[in-house]
Amino acid sequence: MTIQLVLADDHPLVLEGIARLIEPEPDLKIVARCGNGEAVLEAVRKQRPDILVLDLNMPRLGGMDVLRQAAQEGLDLRVVLLTADIGEDALFEAVRLGVRGVMLKEMAPDQLVRCIRTVHAGGQWLERHLTGWTFDRLLAREAARQQTAKVLTRRELELVRLVSDGLRNKEVAYRLSITEGTVKIHLHRIYDKLGVTSRVELANYARRELG
Repeated sequence: MTIQLVLADDHPLVLEGIARLIEPEPDLKIVARCGNGEAVLEAVRKQRPDILVLDLNMPRLGGMDVLRQAAQEGLDLRVVLLTADIGEDALFEAVRLGVRGVMLKEMAPDQLVRCIRTVHAGGQWLERHLTGWTFDRLLAREAARQQTAKVLTRRELELVRLVSDGLRNKEVAYRLSITEGTVKIHLHRIYDKLGVTSRVELANYARRELG
């Protein structure tokens, strides 16, 4: 079975290097090479590849923007993300958007081929030393965020984030244009819903589960 690939990188030399690495592999076939985000979306819509190998930093549309647009259009993609570095928040969002492989550009080239095959087979590939996170933890964090969003109202979620930022009741009341008494009522309801007993526990929960 041939794995069809769309390759995306804004540096022609890098793109050529990836192509030369992949072309000798009998089970891998490059169906498009792209140098910017807009071209990536066009290629994905037309070719429907098995795997998109995507550079995080792209002109016109960045790698994250490509992922967001693809998700919005309902494009079914398995993505391997190439990056020199990635922060925790960006990594979390990338996983939410369907990325199942993350490769640092400094890694050995043959690792990319292994990563592509692993992701195509339904596996996951994350360079462990990126942030110390694992896919299981990232996916668990997303599940907790979704569950919390179901339990709490939008106003309660907003209040939780303000409290986790260290704001006191008076400051929260000012930000939300409500009274301190209403803040206290909201907090007690939130404590009951989340099973916490103090502001410290609530702040820890928010940092752990909501990011």
